[in-house]
Amino acid sequence: MHHDQSPVRTVNVTRYVTPLREGGSLPAIAEADDGFLYVLKFRGAGQGIKALIADLIGGELARSLGLKVPEIVFAELDTAFGRTEPDEEIQDLLKASVGKNLGLHYLSGAITYDPAVTRIDPELASQIVWLDCLLTNVDRTARNTNMLIWNKELWLIDHGASLYFHHSWDNWEEQSRRPFVNVKDHVLLPQAAELETADARFRAMLTEERIQAIVSLIPDEWLTVSAPDAVAAERREVYARFLANRVASSEIFVKEAQHARTSLI
Repeated sequence: MHHDQSPVRTVNVTRYVTPLREGGSLPAIAEADDGFLYVLKFRGAGQGIKALIADLIGGELARSLGLKVPEIVFAELDTAFGRTEPDEEIQDLLKASVGKNLGLHYLSGAITYDPAVTRIDPELASQIVWLDCLLTNVDRTARNTNMLIWNKELWLIDHGASLYFHHSWDNWEEQSRRPFVNVKDHVLLPQAAELETADARFRAMLTEERIQAIVSLIPDEWLTVSAPDAVAAERREVYARFLANRVASSEIFVKEAQHARTSLI
């Protein structure tokens, strides 16, 4: 399988179709100038640009490991875009989101993954649990699986709650080597019987070069918006080092996941 990191396309949003009320950050379905529909994540939403960075890194990391993720695009929002929107809350969100946002290709007809209905192969379940431990993704629980079944395949969406170290930056180096205790709530943990196999495979794939290529996709403007004095390159380097550290010490989070799984089954 070929997993080179291709550049992320940029589209211009042409039409706001409908809000997706189930998301806390008011994502929406929107149409772009390429004729496709996208699930749009807005920079002006509650979690702001950091959620977009986490979504971009998480989604592209997953894709580079061979997991299924809808195409991610940068979605440009024009100043005039929100003026015709009658809903005041949405209009405010659109005004606050002028510029570069994040879009995921809309998988029409996809249904939310339900663990009671669909069993996932232990190898795939282990790979997804491993990825979420790497990313410290707290948002793949039975309550909110953030996975879709589309064309009989499992697709991963919404990694915005990952990489929570970047909300403070304080002790990112220490955090990069910590176990991921929230893995105990992971919806696929009971099925993840092949964590060591996933670990060996993904450690070999996630070279520093591959991590750098993914982190280099983050737009400079996203890295400097909350801290204008921060140099984009420095921030980008922290993301790369955080991920490289976690890969290098993956046995810590793999052991934690195995231990949590033993308590469950």
